[in-house]
Amino acid sequence: MLSSKVIEHCQDQGWWHEDVPKEYEEALQKLNIDLQSDFAQFYLHADDGPTFYSRHQEIYQICWVMENTVYLEDMTVAQLTLGLPEAYIPLDSFEGEGGFFYNRQTGEVVLVELGESIERFLSGESSPQWPDFNTFLEWYFELNEEKAL
Repeated sequence: MLSSKVIEHCQDQGWWHEDVPKEYEEALQKLNIDLQSDFAQFYLHADDGPTFYSRHQEIYQICWVMENTVYLEDMTVAQLTLGLPEAYIPLDSFEGEGGFFYNRQTGEVVLVELGESIERFLSGESSPQWPDFNTFLEWYFELNEEKAL
């Protein structure tokens, strides 16, 4: 479930839409995403074009990217190249030798980088940094940071 912080942030940015495009539901179903998950709720309602930008990096609007690119092919290449399990789907283009990945089975989000970071993750020595997608979004959009007075 998405927190009110995430929803209000999206509303404040003009990204939140109540109408859900059927194509977006179908895109998530192709990825075997539970439409009741926080991941699905975000991507079905929040839309600002192909990407969202925060913390000096972009993440995809997964549904838009599924509809307008070869995301499924890119996802397979990323999984094979990096050795990630099929449960992990990329949330970005992995530029700068690092990227965010969402686990479709557990809801966790991990940031991995080439080299020691991904090796430690694949060997089980490190765990995903965010236990669920909502927690990741709150971090990504800096919603838990103290606001200056």
